[in-house]
Amino acid sequence: MKIQVVTLAAVLALISCAKRPDAIVPADIPMAAYTSYGCQELSVELAKEKASLAAVSKKQNDAATGDAMGVFLIGVPMSSTFGGDNEGNVAVAKGKVQAIESAMISKKCSAGVGKL
Repeated sequence: MKIQVVTLAAVLALISCAKRPDAIVPADIPMAAYTSYGCQELSVELAKEKASLAAVSKKQNDAATGDAMGVFLIGVPMSSTFGGDNEGNVAVAKGKVQAIESAMISKKCSAGVGKL
């Protein structure tokens, strides 16, 4: 019985750990939100969103590392437990970047479109 409780606690701790940014699926942001923008505005907006994505990805990566260390040392994913998980913010930022890039492609804008 004691082994089952310890095993269950370990599984629950691992499940609740923060994901790495590359494992987070982008949120569904409609391209229509950006179709009124011109190519120059889209380029500026893309640069802003890529910077935002880089910042929240770093925070998320730090949270995932903190969770791994917390589980290893004390059995608790510390970052996720205390609000350090930024999974939603990473998903939204990725979705915005994809929507802006799609809008740029549909408008045949040349600069700034690339992989996440």
